[in-house]
Amino acid sequence: MRKLTVELPGRAYDILIQPGLLAEAGARCRAVLPRAARALVVTDSNVAPLYAATVLESLAAAGWQTRLFTIPAGEPSKCARQLEAVWDACMEFGLTRSDAVIALGGGVVGDLAGFAAATILRGVAYIQIPTTLLAQVDSSVGGKVAIDLAAGKNLAGAFWQPRLVLMDPEVLSTLSDETFSDGMAEVIKYGCIFDRAFFDRLAACADRAGVMAEIEDVLVTCCSCKARVVCADERDTGARMVLNFGHTLGHAYERAYHYETYTHGQAVAAGMCLAARLGEQLGLTEPGTADQIAALCTAFHLPVAIACSREDYALAVGLDKKGTGEEITVIFLCALGEALPTKMDKRELLKLL
Repeated sequence: MRKLTVELPGRAYDILIQPGLLAEAGARCRAVLPRAARALVVTDSNVAPLYAATVLESLAAAGWQTRLFTIPAGEPSKCARQLEAVWDACMEFGLTRSDAVIALGGGVVGDLAGFAAATILRGVAYIQIPTTLLAQVDSSVGGKVAIDLAAGKNLAGAFWQPRLVLMDPEVLSTLSDETFSDGMAEVIKYGCIFDRAFFDRLAACADRAGVMAEIEDVLVTCCSCKARVVCADERDTGARMVLNFGHTLGHAYERAYHYETYTHGQAVAAGMCLAARLGEQLGLTEPGTADQIAALCTAFHLPVAIACSREDYALAVGLDKKGTGEEITVIFLCALGEALPTKMDKRELLKLL
């Protein structure tokens, strides 16, 4: 068992990492919520046939009353209509403030279920059981929960910390190569902004098999970085902004292609490569950094550039939650392993793009 603790005052919670942990979900959830009676398990149509039975059986064995709510897999489910459906399921099940919502799935499930938990009955406990690499290294930790709006990604949401995060590395074996690579974009991001040695270690892994041979260490490294930043800046007003390296531009790509052509990780990978090139162009970033990021992204079958119109860039920049008035904080790099948040005029950034 590998254990990390997110040390938020009054809201501390553990991240547990262990092969086979899904079969222990009931007892682990019971340990943090001893008085809860019901658990609404939210999952998607891809994950339900693979892992729902294991989790439900474990919960039942630990004395939980359970109900499974399954959404269609994919980004379009992270919407107001599905949020209302989860709310309705909570009420039909008789969920109370002492009960819980459990998110069993990737980032879409985690964000949707977490936002539902944050808002139903003015807030109930929720637990994250992430089943994708992207969710395990990033979205399941830190308490950002949200849905997408027609205007853009993650524009309606809340900060609502989970009570527990359970990570079973064995579930990653069922991911498609594309979904695994999607998560690798966020893994690479941590090397870019925090840890040059970790970046080099990923380069030495070379492929999926190499990463899986060290997966527990990879998860611990990424989650440790995320937990440290969240504890320093839970509400994303300062230090936590560095986690958005590649995301401002990545959100432009996702929106431009209607969340259909490129996954979140693919968009972020291209966004990181361009951010590094812009940083070099401005004299902020060590020359050659962008080529090294591009080489590692290519090794994991991630795009290094995506075509995007000025209009789509302008929409993404205008809606970016790191912006205030006419300014936006852009995350550049000094060098690999060292992030450089930089305030820029939005018009200046658009000219560069």
